[in-house]
Amino acid sequence: MNTAFIIQARMGSTRLPKKVLRPFYGDKCILQLLVEKLALVEGVKSIIATSVGKENDAIEEFCVQNNITCFRGEENDVIKRFIDAAEANGIERIIRICSDNPFLELNSIKALVAKENNSDADYISFKINGSPSIKTHFGFWTEYTTLAALKKVQQLTDEKLYHEHVTNYIYANPDKFKVDWIEGPTSLNGRNNIRLTIDTPKDFENAQRVYADLCANNPYPTIDEIVTYLDTHSDMYNTMSQQINQNSK
Repeated sequence: MNTAFIIQARMGSTRLPKKVLRPFYGDKCILQLLVEKLALVEGVKSIIATSVGKENDAIEEFCVQNNITCFRGEENDVIKRFIDAAEANGIERIIRICSDNPFLELNSIKALVAKENNSDADYISFKINGSPSIKTHFGFWTEYTTLAALKKVQQLTDEKLYHEHVTNYIYANPDKFKVDWIEGPTSLNGRNNIRLTIDTPKDFENAQRVYADLCANNPYPTIDEIVTYLDTHSDMYNTMSQQINQNSK
């Protein structure tokens, strides 16, 4: 069965419009940096799934320029967008990528791919301090699911929350799906003050600073290396905590 990264991206963020194509590091945007990182994972192609809205023409143009498959589908029914993108490209196994996470850890992505290659689970992701990683603010991890599982969710619920947030229904209902977890690194035990996902202008500014400092010499830092950096630049925790409090998940 084919596996693909499906990168969820759009231009219409209410808090930070056009964030995925804004210059982030050097002359590269977040989407470019993510695509380059994912290209290092052998045997898994990348598909960018955006919506049909006119504002997302720029994302399709980016895909053409970078020779990446682009799928355009539903704006708000994101689970349908993923199902349609997978079906259009003959994909049965999906690793979902959020395009506002420039610090997705390469080692964790490879670990997830290795685990799903030998698993019959409907869903696999990382658990951090007892919580699904997708519900945290760290911005370090991806998640795996199957086309069959997404179709099952589509059949089981019409609730808007579960159609907008692609995988929530799956891990919230382990009695209906086979869910597997990978434990996060011990360096994050008890921590809840790191926010490197990007939703706001302040998030963007914080992430740019960390990326510029860390990635000039090492473009793919580990989680432990990022934590060590933040511990020596502890002033950043104050602004991150403010953003966490203002943007609860």
